Amino acid sequence: MKQFLSTILAFSFFVVSCKGQPNLKSEIQDPQSAIIPGAERINVYLPFLKGKKIGIFANQTSMVGDTHLVDTLRKLGVDIKVIFGPEHGFRGTASAGEKIGNYTDEKTGITVVSLYGSKRAPSAEDIKDIDLLIFDIQDVGSRFYTYISSMQEFLETALENHKPLLLLDRPNPNGFYVDGPVLDLKFKSFVGMQPMPIVYGMTMGEYAMLLLGEKWLSEKANAINAYNITTKETADTTFHFLVIKCKNYTHKSKYVLPVKPSPNLPEIQSIYLYPTTCLFEGTALSEGRGTPKPFEYIGHPSLPKNMFSFTPNPNEGAKSSKHYGKVCYGWNFGGTAEEVLKKVKNKIQLQWLLDAYKIFPGKDSFFLSTNSFNRLAGNDLLMQQIKDGKSEEEIRKSWEPKLSEFKIVRKKYLLYEDFE
Repeated sequence: MKQFLSTILAFSFFVVSCKGQPNLKSEIQDPQSAIIPGAERINVYLPFLKGKKIGIFANQTSMVGDTHLVDTLRKLGVDIKVIFGPEHGFRGTASAGEKIGNYTDEKTGITVVSLYGSKRAPSAEDIKDIDLLIFDIQDVGSRFYTYISSMQEFLETALENHKPLLLLDRPNPNGFYVDGPVLDLKFKSFVGMQPMPIVYGMTMGEYAMLLLGEKWLSEKANAINAYNITTKETADTTFHFLVIKCKNYTHKSKYVLPVKPSPNLPEIQSIYLYPTTCLFEGTALSEGRGTPKPFEYIGHPSLPKNMFSFTPNPNEGAKSSKHYGKVCYGWNFGGTAEEVLKKVKNKIQLQWLLDAYKIFPGKDSFFLSTNSFNRLAGNDLLMQQIKDGKSEEEIRKSWEPKLSEFKIVRKKYLLYEDFE
């Protein structure tokens, strides 16, 4: 089989420290600069890029210190031919679900091909002249956050077209636990493509290794067994898929993102709550879009007026959503980062859904008719269990043995020390 990259000599690590305060608000002040994302370890992967025509999948989270990865690499003489952008776009300003077409990036003059619109993966034509693909996107660790689906389809395209792929790994801010129902493949969609729980406790690099190892990719990609899949960054080797690992990260880390990953996850508190409160997207309740605290405020105009209140309105990241201009009553699950972590308790907070359903006056209209709740849950059982008044303990028991089985599979592909 054709070899795509020449033998690489061992090289030293290059550390770019994070400057300034993180944009995401948090009272957690671990020395964030001690955790070094893969993108900042430039001397490890720069030799792979020299003399190559590069295609890069990136967005506003693809930072090297205070500078975007694209700008950093261009200053180093890297020849970037095309940029691919996910949901929310390359600059990260589009609303959730907003379809984006191709365009020319004003700052760099490079063509941006949208992979969240008319197509979700590069075409063979898009990458025919590309020597090496790079993936660098910050994930938040929830199955229904679409960047992992984008990564899967990007990986499949690379394998199917015999293009080497370099994945620059980043910490998972929800990587310190695993929980939730395992997706039933009958409910496979872009917000859930694989049989995994809502919180899977893996970085993008680890998840990619799982996809490869378990052969969860397309039939054509799975058939390419001769490819060299490696994480040996400093070995003398050629590769077809390589993870550049984070430094000083473990699954016990509480990593605070320096850039918000999408418009409606503006702070670490919303990221911690997202695996639970995103399920409210499939209900009649507002999940706080159009407020300063999306995924922290949950409510509805018909709930008791003595509860916490808020009024959602259109904003840059949520131009349309539920109950805009109406006073909603419900819950504020926010607080300091430490307070939110104590509320989450390293698990999906089913009781919040059960309580909301219990006090909602129109039971028949609690779940949206779009079937979106089942797509988010990954099955149609959870909705029925809530309707039937099942307890949290009963619902959690129904997640087994699949949840425990996933945890065993997951451990085979971990690149970092686990939380247990």
